[in-house]
Amino acid sequence: MTHHEANDESPSIHEDRLWVDRGWTARVIKNQDDDGWAVEMILDGEPEPALVGPWTMGRDKKNPKPLDATAFSTLVKTASEVIRRHEQHLHAMLNKRLSVSTDDGVVEVSLCIVPDEDDPYATLSAHDAAGELLAELRVGPDFRFSQTTARAWIESDFRQPGR
Repeated sequence: MTHHEANDESPSIHEDRLWVDRGWTARVIKNQDDDGWAVEMILDGEPEPALVGPWTMGRDKKNPKPLDATAFSTLVKTASEVIRRHEQHLHAMLNKRLSVSTDDGVVEVSLCIVPDEDDPYATLSAHDAAGELLAELRVGPDFRFSQTTARAWIESDFRQPGR
């Protein structure tokens, strides 16, 4: 995960309903679903909140509890974890790997999808047990990656699949 440091020129703001610090903005907002309050955490430079969750009512039972340093630190930790899990999930969706046993030993076959907006593609690669690259080629981002297709690619001497 990339760690965002607060810019020296960006001032910290510590208000009851708005905290801006350490590259994050916490904003207490009216909850759309009920009479309560919610808090949103936005990482600097991101268009959407990384986290939106319920926020505690204050003592008067109508206004939100003010943000404070402890709550902000907890929110930063939680929102950072949400981003980390999202990045891990995305990485797992875009990078797949499996092992194929052959007469010459185990071959590690990988598919790495590049989700480019204009020209998405994937790279299919094969490495031997020592980690040496055996073959690599570009395939469509919708390539059906499975034990069967990987084995067929190896057995075809790494020719372009479907040809």
